[in-house]
Amino acid sequence: MDGVPRVPEQRRPGSSTDTAEPAEPLRFGVLGPVRAWRGEEQLPTGSPQQRALLAALLLREGRTATAAELIDALWGEEPPSQALAAVRTYASRLRKVLDPGVLASESGGYAVRGLAEGALDLAVAQELAAEGEKARNAGDLGQARKALGRALALWDGEVLAGVPGPYAEAQRVRLEEWRLQLLESRLDMDLEQGCHAEAVSELTALTAAHPLRERLRELLMLALYRSGRQAEALAVYADTRRLLADELGVDPRPGLKELQQRILQADPALAEPSAPVTEPPAAPVRPAQLPATVPDFTGRSAFVSELSEVLASAEGRVMAVSALAGIGGVGKTTLAVHVAHQARTAFPDGQLYVDLQGAGPRASEPETVLGSFLRALGTADSAIPDSLEERAALYRSVLDGRRVLVLLDNAKDAAQVRPLLPGTEGCAALVTSRVRMVDLAGAHLVDLDVMSPDEALQLFTKIVGEERVASEREAALDVVAACGFLPLAIRIAASRLAARRTWTVSVLAAKLADERRRLDELQAGDLAVKATFELGYGALEPAQARAFRLLGLADGPDISLAAAAAVLDLPMEETEDLLEALVDTSLLESAAPGRYRYHDLVRLYARACAERDEWPPSERDAAISRLLDFYLATAAGVYAIERPGDRLVDHLEHGEFPGLRFSTRHKAQDWLYSEANCLLACASQSVRSGDLRRAVDLLWAAKDLAESGANSRDYEAAATAARDAAQAAGDVQAEGRARTTLTDAHLAAGRFAQADEEVSQAATLARRISDPALNSWVPNHRGVIAVYRSRHAEGAAFLQEAITNFRSDGNLAGEASALCNLSRSHLAMGQTKSAIELARQGVDIYDRLGHTLRGANGRYALGLALAQAGELTHAVEQLNEALEVFRDSRQRLWEGMTIFRIAEILLTERKPAQAAALAEQSLAVLRGIGGDWRRGNVLTVLGRALYGIGQLDRAQACWREALSIYDDLGSPEATEVRGLLTPVAAA
Repeated sequence: MDGVPRVPEQRRPGSSTDTAEPAEPLRFGVLGPVRAWRGEEQLPTGSPQQRALLAALLLREGRTATAAELIDALWGEEPPSQALAAVRTYASRLRKVLDPGVLASESGGYAVRGLAEGALDLAVAQELAAEGEKARNAGDLGQARKALGRALALWDGEVLAGVPGPYAEAQRVRLEEWRLQLLESRLDMDLEQGCHAEAVSELTALTAAHPLRERLRELLMLALYRSGRQAEALAVYADTRRLLADELGVDPRPGLKELQQRILQADPALAEPSAPVTEPPAAPVRPAQLPATVPDFTGRSAFVSELSEVLASAEGRVMAVSALAGIGGVGKTTLAVHVAHQARTAFPDGQLYVDLQGAGPRASEPETVLGSFLRALGTADSAIPDSLEERAALYRSVLDGRRVLVLLDNAKDAAQVRPLLPGTEGCAALVTSRVRMVDLAGAHLVDLDVMSPDEALQLFTKIVGEERVASEREAALDVVAACGFLPLAIRIAASRLAARRTWTVSVLAAKLADERRRLDELQAGDLAVKATFELGYGALEPAQARAFRLLGLADGPDISLAAAAAVLDLPMEETEDLLEALVDTSLLESAAPGRYRYHDLVRLYARACAERDEWPPSERDAAISRLLDFYLATAAGVYAIERPGDRLVDHLEHGEFPGLRFSTRHKAQDWLYSEANCLLACASQSVRSGDLRRAVDLLWAAKDLAESGANSRDYEAAATAARDAAQAAGDVQAEGRARTTLTDAHLAAGRFAQADEEVSQAATLARRISDPALNSWVPNHRGVIAVYRSRHAEGAAFLQEAITNFRSDGNLAGEASALCNLSRSHLAMGQTKSAIELARQGVDIYDRLGHTLRGANGRYALGLALAQAGELTHAVEQLNEALEVFRDSRQRLWEGMTIFRIAEILLTERKPAQAAALAEQSLAVLRGIGGDWRRGNVLTVLGRALYGIGQLDRAQACWREALSIYDDLGSPEATEVRGLLTPVAAA
């Protein structure tokens, strides 16, 4: 295809330039930000200039770039005095990140060598474009469209985003032009295949973004004409002619003029696609995923009849749903599988099955389940969307017209189940769960109880054998009674007896008669596992056995080497030796370098060993206390690096065990987010054990986990538990601080009323004690909440109080925070000049302290104030600076909000297409965090942007959703949105 950029020469691993094939292949991306991956792990690519060097080498076709060429690529005609040394430094840093031999030094220059096929996204795009051209020449437009669609999907925003230098700028222009050529080719084929109605929306947005591109205008005219919109098609030509005359002083090209004349003449050749091609239908896929039914299924006849009747009614109904509920071991899965097998003939298009793991600590995510279901139904991986909503919609579409039975086993709750229901006529779903799903609309609920004595005896007899039971019927009844008529317990007891021919039923009954030993006796399959644990544990050296016992006490999903050293109170090297020895005995798993975890059953066994063998018993509590000290000290260190000059760390509790120290902000952030689950589990565990103050202060030091949106639910749960425990214990300081951390969680989630309630209670508690941290941060939070709730004068008073208290405490960072928040208050009251001054004061303090992250919050506040003052260019500069820091710091909430604010400004500058793109991006970033009110704000702006590019239906859909949100919240913004939806506003 003409104009296709050339890409670097690709060499497969194992060529002469390879020293060793890497365990995971390297991949690179330039059709967006410059990125590198090893397998699924994204690698750090360094500073913008370092990324510019990598990009220049990736785009050199595998050839060597001299140092002079690279300097010119990075800096152009005005390189810095140390440019050569900088290039060598960047190359050295990249060589440490990439595989050996990839970045080669030759003749004073550098080259990228030895990449696997498809390692560069641009190379893949080129291959797909060639594939599309070949298919088109062969007349296979369907395949050609797919190939070009896959090629275009490789673009991820602006090419070489954020990469400086004249070379990168030239490549951006070249590759953007190629992308538009591919788009035009694909849209041209869309129209050839009769997809003109679908193409109108996309072409409308593209022509708004590229108004001088005549080929797009021509395609839009043709799509409109074929959609029966002749007047609009001619209006596009008139707009194009006027625009070209005004902007360039030229007339439309001859092809566009000719198309206008053909439309005026209603040329019949324009009415239909020139070469419509239909794609061959895919062969239907009939999944058969049901587990095997047990051969000794017994009883439950009433339930079998009831459920079978419900499933039989699926024909002619939108959907038949039965939800079986009951305690663990009552036989829900066995019954559901048995019924499903009996009903297979009624569902000829297949049966789907999944264990949703609802009774375990990590229930299956509906998104993951939908992905596996869609694959089982014949959907290609490339066609499976990312979001839960899109996957659920595609799932229902794929099932439309089919008769499929879905068995959802071991569900956690109705929320997990709803996206997995077929929702189409002729389909049915069977759900099992330990909870009764009264909130699952339209479901036929079945409460499964234990077996009747007769059924229980029948099951026992089928497994053991009629001959052995007949002579000891009374003993058999004693056995099933001791099992509580629970099917799982009966099956285990009967299996033990069946495997021991010398035992009588009476022997088993006698063993189960001892209630203290009953649960130990009711083990069959797991019995061998427990025996293996015992053998492994008994073979350990005393120090290894102690490590095995104590490490099992921690609640986190895994544990790092440093945290394990704290639990054991040992040096890191000695701890690592002990843990690796436990890995060798298979009593511990190596989850990743420096991280370890137990199998769930082994953890339970380790805790039982600790209860039995640890001496003195107080050492169990001491081990968890040291772990809490470690997390608190390390989290406080992370807080201090993130917020230099913030005196909160001086007011936190101090433990005896030290924490880790970090040389950079990024390393500190990496630790906080990698340890989030374990840290929060430790805080919750410590709250339960009574270590309230240190647990609460750990949550305060780790507040970024709530504000970023990551781990927000676990953070909120831990803070809620801490608040309740402190209140019950009468610990005023712990309760006040816990309520403050809970306020942070509610603010991040957009729950302003709940945040107001918590911080008001914290204020009452703060007045009873002398706590500089509470006395400063509580009025700061109250001021922020008052601004969100439109109590601006009240908010200003609270923030002024916070400023005074921060100054009294010598907390410069806190003072800067309150100044920036006060700027927001003044801005809301129309005091734009003072708002700008206050924000600048805050930013100045942050900059003096070297406060990168919170300095971004200051620039966010300054950007808002400048925007209201009409200084839009300067406002965008401040917001873009803030955005880069938020992204770098994993602050998704503030990243999404900053993108939204830039979209607002672009809308003010009458750039609706760009504003719409950013608003869509903001919604994607804020998915699942920030709360409904913030989502409503973004939807309102997105609606305005879509209205500006003529997409009225989509705009109104956005406004309707925003109005629903505001009405539910009772927000005053509802009035404005309701006005946007009126016919007058639309006109």
